[in-house]
Amino acid sequence: MCTLEKRGSLFILTLTGDDQNRFNPTVIASLLSTLSQIRSQVSPGSVLITTAHGRFFSNGFDLSWAQAAGSPSGARDRLHHMVDSFKPVVAALISLPMPTIAAVSGHAAGAGVMLAISHDYVLMRSDKGVLYMPEVDLGMTLPDYLAVGFRSKIRSSTALRDVFLMGVKVKAVEAVKMGIVNSAHDSAESVMEASVRLGEELAKRKWIGEVYAEIRKSLYPEMCDVLGLTQRTIVSKI
Repeated sequence: MCTLEKRGSLFILTLTGDDQNRFNPTVIASLLSTLSQIRSQVSPGSVLITTAHGRFFSNGFDLSWAQAAGSPSGARDRLHHMVDSFKPVVAALISLPMPTIAAVSGHAAGAGVMLAISHDYVLMRSDKGVLYMPEVDLGMTLPDYLAVGFRSKIRSSTALRDVFLMGVKVKAVEAVKMGIVNSAHDSAESVMEASVRLGEELAKRKWIGEVYAEIRKSLYPEMCDVLGLTQRTIVSKI
């Protein structure tokens, strides 16, 4: 599940499930509902910060929920359902009419990393926590939108190779060098403090949200194609 707090122009979305904040249908529905609520309240200067309670920012899809189906085919169906259901979350973030910041307060794996990089800025703690894409170790292929999302956001072929084909667990300082993370901070508290400072600086610009979202979409055309997002031309100040 997740909660939403409003601090002036800042919307703070917090994952509040168990310690691992895994994505199952209930959590995904909560995320979509909260993002829809944020979109309905947007105004010039709005900024989203996404963070989490617990040791994990998010440990990705809830494989235990999938396996609880009781059969291999049932587990696959549940996994496919989660993968399909999470795609609109990514689309909502890419089209959200405001700057977005991920305050990665702990470990992030699989879809948890995808959630983070779907934001405009990613800040991560360096004392604890790694980014980990486990698909090569689990024997799972990548959803199309996840593969395209990483290619769109991470331009280093070496980083993509190490993260996906070697399953490297990346700490914050290395993630900054790879271009996955914008900055590293020495505790969960300092990650959040830095995220709030950045959010407040961005809020001062009072950009028009729809224009901001369309510019963002224009930067990631392949990602928008996979997510089914169309682009519009907006001229507001001439």
